[in-house]
Amino acid sequence: MLIIRLQRVGRIHEPTFRVVLVDSKRSTKSGRTLEVLGNHDTRKAKNNSNVDAEKIKYWISKGAQLSDTMRNLLISKKIITGKKVNALPKKRPIKKELTDEEKKAAEAIKTETPIAPVPVEAPKS
Repeated sequence: MLIIRLQRVGRIHEPTFRVVLVDSKRSTKSGRTLEVLGNHDTRKAKNNSNVDAEKIKYWISKGAQLSDTMRNLLISKKIITGKKVNALPKKRPIKKELTDEEKKAAEAIKTETPIAPVPVEAPKS
């Protein structure tokens, strides 16, 4: 699967990004891109990305997917339409929904009266 994503380039503490088309199975830092579609600089003013909108629309029509950050960037530039998605990582793992039997078992464990521990005397010597 092809994916359009940002690839970090630039010096330490001076991030700039390339907008690249890569195979999703390739490593992010391998540098093996199929096509460079533009660049994005986060350190400058708001109009800081130079992306080739025609090429991006072409690759999307061919089935390429967008990363979450790239999707949000293209929506803010009004190249594509849609809602922005949350690209930040989740703080907690998502809890799965319990079945009725698992809920009953969990309630039974909570309502059980705890057994007091029996004090053990140390042997006298």
